[in-house]
This record gives sequence, C-alpha cells and structure tokens, in this order.
Amino acid sequence: MVYKKTGPPSASVDSTPPEGTMSDSNVHRAGFTSSGIQKGSLASRMMSSEARTSGGGVKPGGPTATLQEMGAKCSTHSSGFTTCGISGGSQASQMMSTSASSHGGGTPKGGTVATVQSISMGGKGGTR
Repeated sequence: MVYKKTGPPSASVDSTPPEGTMSDSNVHRAGFTSSGIQKGSLASRMMSSEARTSGGGVKPGGPTATLQEMGAKCSTHSSGFTTCGISGGSQASQMMSTSASSHGGGTPKGGTVATVQSISMGGKGGTR
C-alpha cells in the first residue's frame, strides 16, 4: 500500500506524522493530536457542535472526547478501530456491542462508535 501526501500542511496544523497505522493517521489528520485539538480542523468543528448540543461542554465518552484520547495516544488502531472495520474481540467491538445492546440492536448514526469508526477510515464522522 502506498500513501501519498495530498499537499503541504497549513501553518496551523500539527504536521508531525503520528506513529502507528493508517487509522491513527486519519484521526490525526482530522485534528485530534497529542498537542490537542487543532484549530480550524474537523475535530474543532465536532467539538464546537457537540458542546453546543450538550449545553456548553463535551461529554466524557462522547465522540470528541474518545477521538481526542485516541488521537493523543495514537491508539485508534490498537483499540480495534481500523481502516477495514472494527476488529473482533477488541475494545472497539466491546464498545459496539454495548452501544447496540442499549439501542435495540444497532449502533446509532452520529454515536461514538459510528463516528470513531468513520474518522478512523478517513471519513468525516457523519459531519458535512
């Protein structure tokens, strides 16, 4: 597999390549980094939206908090969120099972599991 840079990093983005796999790189590129959420990134837009929705803060265990924790530690892939899907027997599969059990058998669109998986695969986490 060959990964290409798509252009020069902007001055406001932490361009230090994360260690780990493509899913960790995708989370980092979305703006979830070891130095915090990057200004002007998808991560900052998600944080702002989640804070407005929840009345002023980002809830622990929510999509933004989970992605920031994984982005800071480059632990997205090792947690089981991969570019090929969720790994069986992983922390991610346990999260997905818990979410599905509490939502009648499916994981909700925009929920933590769906959002983390989307961004780890290079998507936008359900945002437009």
